Amino acid sequence: MAKVHPGLPSSASSAACSSCSEGRESYTVWMKSLVFNGNGFTVYDSHGNLVYRIDNYDSRCRSQVFLMDLKGNVLCTLLRKKLSILEHWSGYEGEEVKNHKPWFQVKKIRNVFSQGSQFSCKVTMGGERSHEASCIRIQGSIEKSEFQIINGSGFIAAEVKRKKVSKGIMLGNDVLRLEVEPQIDQSLIMALVVVQGLISHKI
Repeated sequence: MAKVHPGLPSSASSAACSSCSEGRESYTVWMKSLVFNGNGFTVYDSHGNLVYRIDNYDSRCRSQVFLMDLKGNVLCTLLRKKLSILEHWSGYEGEEVKNHKPWFQVKKIRNVFSQGSQFSCKVTMGGERSHEASCIRIQGSIEKSEFQIINGSGFIAAEVKRKKVSKGIMLGNDVLRLEVEPQIDQSLIMALVVVQGLISHKI
């Protein structure tokens, strides 16, 4: 049984962490849907295979979003908390939400000292009470389309930046490179990347 890296807590139902990798993983994130005129999010692995996707057919339905695998299986349901001044999202494993506790919750932090497009979000894992688990944060720059997912110990579990191709040519700000450290729950990371895309209105 693989041990989950202490960089981020895993869910109780994924003790073996089937979505964890023994090595560092690199993904290409395209903030577009494969569906014509749709709103969404498409992720490819380092071999060019499609591995995660979101297809929202109605841009007005941003209060509920489904993260799916290639076959359309729902891995995570994301719900936006209504009547919240700041962005507040809850993530549920799978498609079942009713009578289920959230897998995690993400809340945008208001910081009067932040400059320009800098942002910070707090992530709280469901059922986790440790100080480290409650201090996971997402921080970065919306303008630069880059951010990091960091635990309470300062460990960078994942990092997103604009993607570059050969000769250092930078692609558009809707094409990103996601690096995930070994033995991290990649489904969780993908869900958090999606939430950040929703908060920054890129999805």
